[in-house]
Amino acid sequence: MTAAAGVLHGRWIDDWRPEDESFWQSTGKKIANKNLWFSVFSEHIGFSIWTLWSVLVLFMPNAAFGLDVAGKFFLVAMPTLVGSVLRLPYTMAVAVFGGRNWTIISAALLLVPTILAAVIVEPGVSYTTLMILAAIAGVGGGNFASSMTNINAFFPEKAKGAALGINAGGGNLGVAVIQLLGLLILATAGPGVTGIRILLGIYIPLIVVATLLSALFMDNLSSVRNDTGALKEATRDAQTWILSFLYIGTFGSFIGYSFAFGLVLQNQFGRDPVGAAALTWIGPLLGSLIRPVGGWLSDRLGGTRVTFWNFVAMAVAALICIWASSIESLPVFVAGFVLLFITSGIGNGSTYKMIPAVFRTKALAASESKGWQQEEALLWARRVSGAVIGIAGAIGAFGGLLINLAFRQSFLNVQSGVPAFWAFLAFYAVCFVVTYVVYLRRAKAATDPKTGTRLSYAEV
Repeated sequence: MTAAAGVLHGRWIDDWRPEDESFWQSTGKKIANKNLWFSVFSEHIGFSIWTLWSVLVLFMPNAAFGLDVAGKFFLVAMPTLVGSVLRLPYTMAVAVFGGRNWTIISAALLLVPTILAAVIVEPGVSYTTLMILAAIAGVGGGNFASSMTNINAFFPEKAKGAALGINAGGGNLGVAVIQLLGLLILATAGPGVTGIRILLGIYIPLIVVATLLSALFMDNLSSVRNDTGALKEATRDAQTWILSFLYIGTFGSFIGYSFAFGLVLQNQFGRDPVGAAALTWIGPLLGSLIRPVGGWLSDRLGGTRVTFWNFVAMAVAALICIWASSIESLPVFVAGFVLLFITSGIGNGSTYKMIPAVFRTKALAASESKGWQQEEALLWARRVSGAVIGIAGAIGAFGGLLINLAFRQSFLNVQSGVPAFWAFLAFYAVCFVVTYVVYLRRAKAATDPKTGTRLSYAEV
């Protein structure tokens, strides 16, 4: 740690000025990147544990565990629900405990659902017990919100899109990795408790490693400590809820489809567990890898434009899935579903890029009326956008629950996922209309009443 970084004590950094180019190049960039990569690893494990039950249900034969299709969809929906609820307190925890300190705590908490599942899951265990275990795995979903809030504070505006994209994309890869490991174990050990315990035996030591690395190498920023008031400011701003709504369409789709893909393949196209697992990891992998591209494109083209056209593409992908279902073509269906993952990944990056950019635009436009210097305006934008990232992450994750419930009801009613896809198509259409009306249509750009400065979000 360099003296220029202004360390208070331990791993706390007092002086942090990422928008100061000389500070950023001499000191800030190296420290920010170090925290980014260790954050990615911890969040990656968190995502794996969050989506653990989407893999475990493939190891659980219906007869042995007394499960039906609806029961499995509800089982994999539980971690989504809990994870979405936990994202708000996890966001606040960064301000209360510090980014590094909370990363240590949140990583260590992942041991609880993994150890409990390894000990308890076996044929004959009650459905209520399985639901409780799945709910506890929701702690992995909270890691994303605290990680993104923490990393947002480390980087300057010009680099936020790429940094947040890498952080989120690396975390999202945890979905594909655990599904790929599940496939390998299914193919070798077969369904059953043995395979479940092999999978959990891989992740328990990885959680310990993630916890130790966070403790040894990450830092806390004093500028975000005890800043829980930013959450209150964020909830009073209409932009928070608009951006959160859009994030339901992007991240909600990604995590919802990640949980549901294997079950959809089994029940719509009759794939066995190994056959389903052989395909389920492809979509999350590509969606995760392309998320930084969404941030990178947004840094250059503007997050608003990328988000708008991406929702159009998501609607097209949903239509492909509907058509493939009508002609009973598995290859076309998989192509359409994978396109949904890819576009949700791009949209995740572009929507999250919009959050700090929108609040930076607002802060600079209002700085004169509020008597702020530029640095004060940028600090406000960083504080509030960090809180908005947590709120949007929580609400977006809730969209994953809705997707699984939609599939559950669709298969219960008509033994097909087609009605659910029609609902998703309609939602994406609403999302691209909202993006156009609020952010792209210049006539709707707000004007600061005191300064007369036009708040155009078309470029953010």
